[in-house]
Amino acid sequence: MTLQEMIRKHAYTPKQSVPDWMIGCFRRRSISFANGESDDQTIVYWMQSRNFTIDLRLPLKEDQVPSRDIADCTPAELAVMANYEGWEAASHWENNRLRWSGGTALQLTDRWPEEAELQRIGNCMIEFAPSGSYVEDWRLQPSAPGPLVGLRLVEEHYPQSGESVPRRGGLIICGDHAALVLGRASPLPAGISTKNLSLPDRVADAIGDPEQLRQLLDFETSVASGNPEQGYEVLHSTVAARVNESLLPDGEFESSEGSNRVQYQFTRGDQPCVWIFEIDVLEPLHDFTLSTPSTDASMAWFGRESETLTRYTRVLT
Repeated sequence: MTLQEMIRKHAYTPKQSVPDWMIGCFRRRSISFANGESDDQTIVYWMQSRNFTIDLRLPLKEDQVPSRDIADCTPAELAVMANYEGWEAASHWENNRLRWSGGTALQLTDRWPEEAELQRIGNCMIEFAPSGSYVEDWRLQPSAPGPLVGLRLVEEHYPQSGESVPRRGGLIICGDHAALVLGRASPLPAGISTKNLSLPDRVADAIGDPEQLRQLLDFETSVASGNPEQGYEVLHSTVAARVNESLLPDGEFESSEGSNRVQYQFTRGDQPCVWIFEIDVLEPLHDFTLSTPSTDASMAWFGRESETLTRYTRVLT
């Protein structure tokens, strides 16, 4: 069945961890640090389902490594790729703070260990690090009302051989926006995983060993735009070759009534493949509104002073 058919057939809204105003696709406008410096150039996306998050962080397009075989990349290019960031993890909202647990990530060390103190006004969501080390300005990306889908990847199955392997990742769809995480297809060898080194350090150590480099960098986080009828096209990805491709390979969803899992069946090369997802949420229609509630008094003030307040207003994304 198609994505739309699956959502209509198995609409499911769970008990959620995060508040409604946190749901959607956010792009970071800037981060400001305690030393007075700011960054408004890094490409950063935050996709939020009801109970898990997908995050992507990349340098500017011109500073990314073009699509080529790992064996053909220079040490400098490998160093750039080793600093890409993409992950998915369960999200927990407690005491007005958001924290994350579990999941899977391209990086092998936790680069963002602090919880998030969050407040949203309009399409602007501000994140404070409790330590005071940084503050981030996130903007909800405009979208028509549409589906809210959250699926967490747990397994990859090959029907011809009968082989099944654990595969971590996730798919989030927020109306006009979508994101996919595909964790490493196989665990890193013990010789890699037991060393207490960051991904950049391990990539540097593996230069000259293409197979080990492929294992280290075998991870995809992609952000896409489109719609459930015509599909979603990748805009940004940790895998350069994925840009401008369809977010999902051609295939079909399958599900069983009453199950908390769905399958996505497709062909990889000439071999059938099945991704097995656990359902977080399947909502046919969600309103990704850019506005937030305000008091009657504040709205009266805004109307009274609108001649100057709205002189240059526009939606910042």
